[in-house]
Amino acid sequence: MKERVAKFSIGEVVRHKVFPFRGVIFDVDPEFANTEEWWNSIPPDVRPDKDQPFYHLLAENDENEYVAYVSEQNLVNDESGIPLRNQQVYQIFDQAPSGQLKPKMSFAH
Repeated sequence: MKERVAKFSIGEVVRHKVFPFRGVIFDVDPEFANTEEWWNSIPPDVRPDKDQPFYHLLAENDENEYVAYVSEQNLVNDESGIPLRNQQVYQIFDQAPSGQLKPKMSFAH
């Protein structure tokens, strides 16, 4: 098995390259670990490769807050500095004076 190194880490705020949403990473899978049904629901012309890290995000767009599962190739760092409004973020993370999000001790592994 090939060793994988995730580009992003837990607590990083990222945004999707194509779709208008952003969020904070709360878990990372070294490769695709969702259902085949989920996988097949993605149109083939935009379906990402399974052999890359996938990230669980507390995500938000202009209308909603939700959990998203996104491939590494579709994420970039969010440099907007705009606070996330999803209240779950602040149940799981503490915000350091630097603005970085760190998992609360009760959620850390």
